Amino acid sequence: MAADSAYVVAIDGPSGSGKGSLAMKIATRLGFHLLDSGAIYRLLALKSLQQGVDLDQQQAVLEVLDDFNIRFEVGEELSAAFLDDIDVTDELRREETGDAASRVARHAAVREALLGLQRGFFKAPGLVADGRDMGTVVFPDAQFKFFLYASIEIRAERRYKQLISMGLSANIAELLTDIAERDERDQNRSASPLIPAEDALVVDSSLLDSSQVVELVLGHMKDSI
Repeated sequence: MAADSAYVVAIDGPSGSGKGSLAMKIATRLGFHLLDSGAIYRLLALKSLQQGVDLDQQQAVLEVLDDFNIRFEVGEELSAAFLDDIDVTDELRREETGDAASRVARHAAVREALLGLQRGFFKAPGLVADGRDMGTVVFPDAQFKFFLYASIEIRAERRYKQLISMGLSANIAELLTDIAERDERDQNRSASPLIPAEDALVVDSSLLDSSQVVELVLGHMKDSI
């Protein structure tokens, strides 16, 4: 998948495991490009919601891709997402959008249609790809593969703190239910289910802070880059 002088770092895991933050920090430290595949699915879900599309109808979602104009602007700490040249970063963080993205992602034809878009992010000197099937489907030949997870309780608590810090209301019980339902959909969908790649390093981030996870991952990679 990668050119001789470039690398792909695939980071997969369930919602709230910390993979997005990890991917951003690894990309910054290495000077690599960044692919937030979850944001692509959220953008597609958001546009589908805006158009009143039935998220459970595969063909209807596919038709949204006929006019799907997105881009990202990545800074040192944050990544901004644009849909039709409008910054929709805040909308993507909402639980409603995340839930919709999980529903959209179940469709095999939609996942297939987005493969080329995702692989197009790969450029020298390298790419850090964050998602749920980066190491199994999108970049199966990635030189480095990680699967990050944490307990549902820890992930719900992290999400609660994130939403509160953004000035949004949140309820732990509801978050626990939402995360459990999303895990169920992601792990049991027929197309690209959420599972670790056979050659991935599995990391439990439940009792680690973000800096510890970053150092663990970089330490695993240091002899090869």
